[in-house]
Amino acid sequence: MSGPMWLEPGGAEQDTLALRLTEDSTRAPRATDQHTLALRRLTDDRAHAPRVADQHTLALVVPGRGARREAVDGLAAELADRVASAVHPYEVAALLESEGFTGEVIREKYGHADLFSLATAVYQRIPRAFPEPRRPADPWRPDHLRCALRGLLFALPGLAYALAGRLLPPDGTVRALVVAGLISWAWNQALGHRAYTRLATGRREAGRTLAKGAPLGAAVAAGAGVALAGAGATALAVTAQSAYLAAAGVLLLLGRERLLLAVLAPVAAGGTALLWWEPGTVLRAVLPLLSLFGAVAAAGWALRATRTAPAAPGATRPGLWPSLPYGLFGLAAGSLVFLAGRDHPWAAIVLTLSMGPAEWLLYRYRGLSVAALRSTRTPAGFRARSAAVLAGCLLVYLAPLAPAALLVDVEPVTLLLLAAALWISLLLQAFGTAWPPAALCLTAAVCAGAVLLTGSPPGSAALPLCCGGAVLCLVAVALRQLGRPAAHG
Repeated sequence: MSGPMWLEPGGAEQDTLALRLTEDSTRAPRATDQHTLALRRLTDDRAHAPRVADQHTLALVVPGRGARREAVDGLAAELADRVASAVHPYEVAALLESEGFTGEVIREKYGHADLFSLATAVYQRIPRAFPEPRRPADPWRPDHLRCALRGLLFALPGLAYALAGRLLPPDGTVRALVVAGLISWAWNQALGHRAYTRLATGRREAGRTLAKGAPLGAAVAAGAGVALAGAGATALAVTAQSAYLAAAGVLLLLGRERLLLAVLAPVAAGGTALLWWEPGTVLRAVLPLLSLFGAVAAAGWALRATRTAPAAPGATRPGLWPSLPYGLFGLAAGSLVFLAGRDHPWAAIVLTLSMGPAEWLLYRYRGLSVAALRSTRTPAGFRARSAAVLAGCLLVYLAPLAPAALLVDVEPVTLLLLAAALWISLLLQAFGTAWPPAALCLTAAVCAGAVLLTGSPPGSAALPLCCGGAVLCLVAVALRQLGRPAAHG
């Protein structure tokens, strides 16, 4: 052999045993002969340079204390953060190889025979540590400003009734407006579901759905209202209401909330001015019409903008049946709100304003449910966490409504039960469960409406009783449907 062979980690400075073998084993060993079998001890003192082994020397290196061992310790300290989570030395070997460690560097600097030997040494020097993965961002983080703005947009059109109400005849006007409004609510809910389904395919397809469905819904609602009211100012009011609801639905579905707020500026200004100033007959009629024309023009512009979006290849139209329960729920929700506001108009206003926080809490529920899904280990544990999240969000939604009901002199129990039924229904619809909330709310609306309109017992207690029964059933459905981890996957 031509030189030392390092068989164990270590360096030239370590204590070694040099064994010199003679070529002729029959000769007697002599102290000064180059063929002598000599056992000598090399020191770690750099002042005395070790003799260079000749071609007949085999050097066996044993582990000791030296610069190479310190180099391995330093390498382990340098890579501690990246190696602590490794579960096998091969992971360390892959890391060292990616760092550019060559066989020559491994042998000369670290005293190891190969990459895997050095990786094992580094792996053994670092204690195992498995940090928790970084928490991902909440995919359902709500847009606070948008939710607040949508709640305001739901309530601002009510100022148009305050402005133009004096210009309408008292006979039959309310009935015509209510019927047209209920039809618009139902149609827009079904159209909204269909448009959102098409929006997943492409913005162009959603725009085509809205361009066909919104005018048709406005015509159906206006026709039903005019049939009840006949010609005159009431017919004009019914037509204006139906056209506005259709245009506003288009803008909200396409995410044009700020544009809708801008077109409602005349109504908002006129309604606010009523607190200290009488605008007169002309302004009472003109300001709502300005907002109406602005909403229709803005909706047309938004629909035209969707035509520039690229068409989705192979897109198919969804059926009408999946959108039916959403329309029925819109009819039921509008009927329940009308029944609650029949004697207390402020109840309808409070519920309308609460739709912004309600939408915000829908996002929060989904975000908290995803967090619960990540932190629980068993289906039973997730069901418990899901029930707690549902109860917490529902309480947060209902808590401000109790003092608001007392402030406007509305029965708090009725308002809270109705609000709970609406919010849980919206929550189930957000997860694709549409028929149970539609059926339950429609049943509650029919039963309460039949009692209140005919004056049958239990009279005014019918609405809270029907809403309370609907809430109990809706909670049971929500716990069953949303308590499954698969619903949040």
